[in-house]
Amino acid sequence: MNSEFFILGGYGIFVWPAFIFTFLSCLTLYLRTKNQLQIQEKIFLNEYKQPRIINIQKVKEKKITKESLSGSLI
Repeated sequence: MNSEFFILGGYGIFVWPAFIFTFLSCLTLYLRTKNQLQIQEKIFLNEYKQPRIINIQKVKEKKITKESLSGSLI
């Protein structure tokens, strides 16, 4: 492979450390965020855990009486 690519015209000693620092910073931020999300998900599920068995209650049937209203005011 051509070493000119890595040297970058003499600026490689400035570019590559900056690239590595940026990559590691983003990776660290990603991993911390992912870890905190998992912790918050566990807290949420412990607080608002739904029971596995849901009791279904029958709704009592109610008779609906229909009222007919006149559309005119006379």
